[in-house]
Amino acid sequence: MTSAIDFVVAIPARFGSTRLPGKPLLPIAGTPMIVHVARRALQAGAREVVVATDDQRIVDALAGSGVDVVLTRADHASGTDRLAELAALRNWDKATIVVNLQGDEPLAPASGIRAVAMALAASVSPMATLATPLQSVEELFDPNCVKLVRDAANHALYFSRAPIPWPRDAFIPDRASLPTDTPFLRHVGIYAYRAGFLGTLAALPRTPLEMAESLEQLRALEHGHSIVVAMAPEPFPAGVDTPADLARVETILALQEKR
Repeated sequence: MTSAIDFVVAIPARFGSTRLPGKPLLPIAGTPMIVHVARRALQAGAREVVVATDDQRIVDALAGSGVDVVLTRADHASGTDRLAELAALRNWDKATIVVNLQGDEPLAPASGIRAVAMALAASVSPMATLATPLQSVEELFDPNCVKLVRDAANHALYFSRAPIPWPRDAFIPDRASLPTDTPFLRHVGIYAYRAGFLGTLAALPRTPLEMAESLEQLRALEHGHSIVVAMAPEPFPAGVDTPADLARVETILALQEKR
């Protein structure tokens, strides 16, 4: 499928992982996870798909996959830093739209990858991301589920692990269900940047709210940069952080192959 806009997809893939060592190479249906992610990116219609990694084993795993692989430094603190190095190495024009697809998103829908690129293309913001409606009160109170609020022009006001917004009157008598008239949104962790902004963002010092919430996107907001938020056009399954996540993705892919 082709896209009406011009963009590239960059996939940061670090070999080390606290909870799942060697995560990009863990097999799903007999294929390394990073290969599944690369295939999703190729389906989105990007002009270019590049994996930025710190390990030759990941380079080897992607041989013949149809995507480029670039070895980057091993000392990067975040995927954003890794992509800033990649943008410099590839010498992308400052206006190039770069979609940051995490290397642990083997179920990322192509429509969502395109949607975040389109959101940035239609905005003057240097950065874009996606959201989806929150489905349950359990998600609202789950600190592993990142929530966000946005303004009338669809720019992010804040991201938090805490329940936001807080419907005061509705929650006084009952917190067992979501009020129907409150716009609860779950953040989908895919981003698009102007290539020139990647270096700017990576150079910014960490900020108090970023460190308190452990959410890197707050650094952009605290330094005064806007983030446009579009709604994901279809469900965007969670990525892989635990062995249970890996088993869940394996089951989903097995069902998809049977259809």
